[in-house]
Amino acid sequence: MTTAVRVVLDTNVVLSALVFRGGAAAQVRQAWQGGQVLPLASTTTVRELVRVLAYPKFRLSQAEQDELLADYLPYAETVRITQPPPTVPDCRDVLDLPFMHLAVVGKAQVLVSGDRDLLAISAEFGQAYACPIVPLDFFSKTYCAQKEPQP
Repeated sequence: MTTAVRVVLDTNVVLSALVFRGGAAAQVRQAWQGGQVLPLASTTTVRELVRVLAYPKFRLSQAEQDELLADYLPYAETVRITQPPPTVPDCRDVLDLPFMHLAVVGKAQVLVSGDRDLLAISAEFGQAYACPIVPLDFFSKTYCAQKEPQP
């Protein structure tokens, strides 16, 4: 039995996995459902997800939003962020800080994001915390590869 990979998924990655259900995002969803990866969540990152799911452009009813959250939150491990939060590398977008804080406090093995600001500091963050910041496609291919059925 292998241990699940501790991962921070940024809001866009979770949203893609829940709403669009195709490609690399679908593989990540299957991986958290199958126990290959353990998503980490904090109060701040969950609030952000709830806020984004309510965007009018997604046209999701409250019941649909609740259903999507119910397909993610039970698989996630809740992490309480220390106050003050840990020191992390400077990032241009302050809205990215909670994801880095979560990765550090939750001892994540990888942070998955399509955010250019986060990806730009991947090397610095990975060196400081042994937690690389990688794009969705890379994460999917590296950590969520489908296992071939055994004969």
